[in-house]
Amino acid sequence: MTETAPAQEPDPELLQLWSKVFGFARTGETATLAAYVDAGISANLTNDKGDTLVMLAAYHGHAETVAALLERGADPGRLNDRGQSPLAGAVFKNEPDVVKVLVKAGADAEAGTPSAIETARMFDNAEMLALLQP
Repeated sequence: MTETAPAQEPDPELLQLWSKVFGFARTGETATLAAYVDAGISANLTNDKGDTLVMLAAYHGHAETVAALLERGADPGRLNDRGQSPLAGAVFKNEPDVVKVLVKAGADAEAGTPSAIETARMFDNAEMLALLQP
């Protein structure tokens, strides 16, 4: 019989650091966030909802921050725990500059639920649909 060790809670200092890093993504503090990623924080770090740094930066309209994360290896299409993509979030928030950065990086406009294309159609947003078409 094998016993499984109880799951350990992350170090409170790490939780505080991660919270700070997610805040940089939300507020578009590109240089600071890039420095943390360059120092070893994962460009694909996710929070308790599965949102990546890219998702948070995209949703809050920070195209430069999204680009910096993508340059550092972040996945442009990683879905959160609700099946949402950063691209769909940017379409929902009507952020054309972010959409352009994500599309250029290869984000799939049909990924997620709803997809970016479905989101643009839902809001009858012709500008976003045009940006999503190959």
